[in-house]
Formats: sequence, structure tokens, C-alpha cells
Amino acid sequence: MYDIYRRTEQSVFIRYLNVLKVSKRPPSFGALRELVAAQMTRVPFENISKLYYRKRLGLDNIPDMQTYLDGIERFHFGGTCYSNNYYFYLLLANLGYAAKLCGADMSSPDAHMAIMVGIEGREFLVDVGYAAPFLSPLPRDLAEDYTIILGRDRYVLRPQDSNGCSRLELYRDGKLKHGYLAKPAPKQIEDFSIADSFRADATFMNALLLARFFLDRSIVIHNLTVVKSQTTESKSYTLQSWDELGQTVENLFGIPRAIVVDAVSELRGLTDPWN
Repeated sequence: MYDIYRRTEQSVFIRYLNVLKVSKRPPSFGALRELVAAQMTRVPFENISKLYYRKRLGLDNIPDMQTYLDGIERFHFGGTCYSNNYYFYLLLANLGYAAKLCGADMSSPDAHMAIMVGIEGREFLVDVGYAAPFLSPLPRDLAEDYTIILGRDRYVLRPQDSNGCSRLELYRDGKLKHGYLAKPAPKQIEDFSIADSFRADATFMNALLLARFFLDRSIVIHNLTVVKSQTTESKSYTLQSWDELGQTVENLFGIPRAIVVDAVSELRGLTDPWN
């Protein structure tokens, strides 16, 4: 399965660039920043596709790259950390970037996947799969905290620790809510226990999370709550039913209502994905 990913034909990467509406350019920080912004603003974080593909295709792993791109083009899907970060990593590597697939510890080791990219004598953290407004590569050579604020959320990237790891923290309404420790050692896709994310007690089998980013704002749907953020302000409202959820997701994300309603029937509960 993974060997097929590594032997992906060049035409698929050309298709990926077309999906992102980005032209192929030699590696540079400016080109990398353009790619990251395009991925973040055109490919949402969402676990509707994870639930849907499990139900309809029997998948207990990330979809192959063609299916991933089909989902983006046909249904306005995106993915969670494994698919969004892995395929973006493959794209960067194909374009000639010195990119590493890296593990990040959350409640358990390597529960999250991120990318580190060396370019123009510096190294950056790239994470297009954290449902966070990381529209530009995050510098790792920090002397002090690097902060991103959007609405009620404040993301803080700390300077590297003595092991060369980078700690990312999410503060919501001023309180530490979530985070991870990104480790610089390169990993292979096989090193991640992706099948565990389909277990009955797994986060995205028990919570719904969609996040769509724009250059200066975001739309997040967390279970039945819709949060719209811009600059330092957030406004939220609660949906009253799964039918209303389906229509709202279609209106705000473009994912067909019928697919949303079908997918959420797979949810085993409604928990907090940041807990």
C-alpha cells in the first residue's frame, strides 16, 4: 500500500498543484509559503471524509492519493492530520523540498503528524493538519515565543528544547486547551499507528470537527457548534439537529448534505476533540 504512495506518478502531483491552483516553482521560502497558504485555504480539516470512507469503502487507513484528490475536487473534502500532512509532505518532496515527516506527541507518542522543511538555511514547522490557522511556515529557530492569534484562540510555538523539539500550545479564552511536541527525527508513514485512529474510542470516531481557513478569518464546526472567527473576535451558535448540521456544512464547506448526514451516523459519541 505505502509503496504505491511512494511510486505516485508525476501526473498526480501535477493534479495536486492544479487543485491548489499553484504553479510549479523551484523551492524557495516564498514558494513554500504560497503552497502552505494554498493548501490551508483550499483544503479543509474535516473528519466527515474519514467517517464516510470508513462506512462506504471500509477504509481503516488514509485513502490513496487519487481518492484524496477526488474527494477535494468532487465533494470539497479535506482530511485530518494523517492525510492532509502526509500528502502535502509527498508534494513538497516531489517539488524538491528538503522535507521530513515527523512525529508529534500529544496524549501518546506520535499521535500527531507534522512536517519540517529546511529552506534557505533555516528550518520551519509546517502543519496543514491541526485545524489551526498556520497559513505560513512556522520558524523553528526561535529565541522567543512565536504567537498566532485568531478569534478566541492563541497558538504559541516555543523555542526548541534541549532535544531540538518544538512545543506548540493552543490557548482558548486564555486557558491552555491543547498542544503537541513536534520531534525532529524523520519518520516513515509506517511508523504511525493510523489504524488506531479508527478504534471505537478514537478522537475522530467520537467527535465532529471541520475547520476552513481564509487569509484573515475562519469557520469551525465542532459537533453542533459553529464558530466564526476574525482578528480577535469569535461568534458562535448552536445547531439543533443533524439535518441542520448537514445543511450548514453544505452551505459553509460545500460538502453535500446527504454525505454529511450519512457520515455522522458513524459517530459513536460527541466529545471534545481538544480534550
